[in-house]
Formats: sequence, C-alpha cells, structure tokens
Amino acid sequence: MIELSRVKLHLRVDHSDEDSLIQGYLAAAQAHVEQHCDRTLVEANPTGPEQMLITKDVEQAILLLVGHWYANREAVVVGNAPSAVPLAVDRLLWYRKRF
Repeated sequence: MIELSRVKLHLRVDHSDEDSLIQGYLAAAQAHVEQHCDRTLVEANPTGPEQMLITKDVEQAILLLVGHWYANREAVVVGNAPSAVPLAVDRLLWYRKRF
C-alpha cells in the first residue's frame, strides 16, 4: 500500500528507530479508513463497490491519521486547553462512505 519511506517523509523522520511503531500506525490508519468508508482498500482496479482505490486524497487521509497518532501518542493531552481535532480526515473521506 503506502511505502514506509513515504510515511517517514510526511512525518519528517530520518532514522529507523521507530519504524515498527510507524508501521503499526500505518496499518491502523489503513484499517481505520476501511472501516470509516466500509470498503477494502486496493492499489489498482477495484472489482466491485466493496473496494476502494487508494487515490491521492485517501493516501493523504491515511498520512494525516498516522501523523496525528505519531505526534499525540496518548489519549489525553495534559497542560493545554481542550480543542477539537480538525476534520481534515473526515473531509478527505466523507464522499467515499458507502450508504
């Protein structure tokens, strides 16, 4: 699917110390997108409505999720005023949901 090197470029990570952590986030983000859109991600030639091509917007949504989880490794942020996470991922995927 999305290469680890592409994800690390997005994260601005130039070492291999956290490769397995980043790969875990990548797998989780891809699974999240599949669940959100109720489709299986494919790299080429979807064979039916239950599959979805990884287009540039889908790839960007996955990268944003990985970036968010990489930067925010805990469920709660202490010491800052509460704020909502931007809807970037939802906006990139909203029209791909199956109804």
